[in-house]
Amino acid sequence: MTNYTKTSVTAGARTELHDVLGLTGAEVSVNALPAGASVPFVHAHRQNEEIYGILAGAGYAVLDGEKVDLKAGDWLRVAPATKRQFFAAETGIEYICIQVKAGSLEGYTATDAII
Repeated sequence: MTNYTKTSVTAGARTELHDVLGLTGAEVSVNALPAGASVPFVHAHRQNEEIYGILAGAGYAVLDGEKVDLKAGDWLRVAPATKRQFFAAETGIEYICIQVKAGSLEGYTATDAII
């Protein structure tokens, strides 16, 4: 039995890793919006917070009506009930989205590691 799963993500609008990697505690997606494009809907969540990491390009998010500029290197946490929508600038934007149940972290590297 193998205790890991590896995949490779190639260029594309959206790749969800939940099924591909057999994730059991998070949903992770790799996303790319071309220049001037946007996610075509506003959404929120019942239980899950989202963490966005901007990998390349630039754009902005509208969070509960507030515009938040984003560029490569930025990280953003969004609480579950926050209404959100993402937009690409003229450069396009590539980002990772990590979705986890809010309040579920019981340990992290320093407290969960077995050495």
